Amino acid sequence: MSRWKIVAIIVVVLVVAIIGYRIVHRPTGFQRGKGQDAPIPVTVVPATRENVPVYLTALGTVSALNTVTVVPQVAGQLVSVNFKEGKEIKKGDVIAQIDPRTFQAAVEQAQGKLAQDQALLSAAKYLASSYENLGKKQYVAAQTLQAQEQTVRQYQAAVLADKAALDSARVQLGYTTIRAPINGVAGLRLVDVGNIVGPTTSGGIVVLTQIHPISVLFNLPQQNIEAVRDGMTKGALQVAALDRSNNTVIATGALKVINNQIDTSTSTFQLKAEFANPTDTLWPGQFVNVRLQLGTLHDALVVPAQAVQRGPDGDYVFAVQPDNTVKMQPVTTGGEAGASQTVISKGLSAGVRVVTEGQFRLKQNSKVIPLAPGQVPPMPKTVAAKVRSGGGHRG
Repeated sequence: MSRWKIVAIIVVVLVVAIIGYRIVHRPTGFQRGKGQDAPIPVTVVPATRENVPVYLTALGTVSALNTVTVVPQVAGQLVSVNFKEGKEIKKGDVIAQIDPRTFQAAVEQAQGKLAQDQALLSAAKYLASSYENLGKKQYVAAQTLQAQEQTVRQYQAAVLADKAALDSARVQLGYTTIRAPINGVAGLRLVDVGNIVGPTTSGGIVVLTQIHPISVLFNLPQQNIEAVRDGMTKGALQVAALDRSNNTVIATGALKVINNQIDTSTSTFQLKAEFANPTDTLWPGQFVNVRLQLGTLHDALVVPAQAVQRGPDGDYVFAVQPDNTVKMQPVTTGGEAGASQTVISKGLSAGVRVVTEGQFRLKQNSKVIPLAPGQVPPMPKTVAAKVRSGGGHRG
C-alpha cells in the first residue's frame, strides 16, 4: 500500500473520531432539545388608543402662483434696464425704458392736430351762429345755414377723432416705460441695453414669478376623489409640504383646487394647494412630499408600524400572551398614523403587547422575554457566573 493511501485512511479515521466525540459529549440541554426552546428576547409595545389624523400622501411640484413674461408693447431701442436679477420686484416698479422720443413726437403731433380742429370747430360754430341770426331776418338762405351746421358737425367729429388719436399716442408713449405687472422675483435678464426690442422680441425682457403666495401641484389616485371632495365641502383641508426625508414639515397651506377631470392614462386626479411661503422655503420647480389631512380618527387603536407583518393569509402581529408565549394574531389595518404607526381596525384590543423587534426568530407559541424599547436582555446565568468568578477576563 502506498504512503498516500495510508495518510488518507488516517485522516478519515481522525475526522470520524472527532465527530463521534462531539456527538457523545454534546451538552445535555441540546441532547434533550431544550436549547431550541430557550426564551427569545424581543421588544414589545402595547397597543394604544389615540386620536389619529388621516393623511393622503403624494409627491408634489412647487409652482409659482403667477408667471409673467414681460414683453415690450411698442418697438424701439432699449435705453435702460432697472431691475436686479433674482431680486423681489413690486407691482408698478419700472423694469426697463425704451427710447421715448419718437412716441413723444407723436403725442405732440396729435396735440397739434387737435388744437387745429378745435380752432376750425370754433370758427364754424361762430359762422353757423351768425347765419342763424341772419336767417331769422331772411338775409341768408336756409340751405346755406344747413350747410354750415353740417360743417360744424364735421369739425366736432374731427375733434373727437383727434382726442382719440392723442389718447392712443399717450398710451404708446406710456408703453415706453415698462413696469412690473405683478409682485414677483425677477429672473435672468434676457436682453441688454442698446438692442431694438418690441412685441416680437423672443423671450421678452425678463420673466417674473410670484412666490408669495405659492402653489404646489400633486396627484392622487382616483379612488380618493370622493373622500377629498367630501372633505372640502366640510371646510378647508390642510396640506403640509415635507422635506426629502419625509419627516420634517417645511410649510403648511390649504387645498384650493381639485382639477375638473381624471387623467385616464394614470388614473389620477390633480390638486393644487396654496402656501403663504413668507420665508421663501418653497421655490418654483422644487419637488416636495405632500401630506393632505382628510380628517381625524378619534380613539383609534394604533401599534408601531414595524409590528405589522405580511403573510400569505394577510397581515398579522405577534401578540404576547400572559405566559410570555406569542400568538400570530391576524389583524386588519386601517392606514398609517403619522410616520411610524399603523391603525388597527380589527383583530386586536387596547393594551395587548405586540412584538416590534425580533420577529424573525418567532413562530406560533414561541416563548419570549418581553423587553421595553431600548432595554437590554438579561445576561445568561452561565455567562454571569463566569463574569463574577473572573472567568470572562483574559489573563
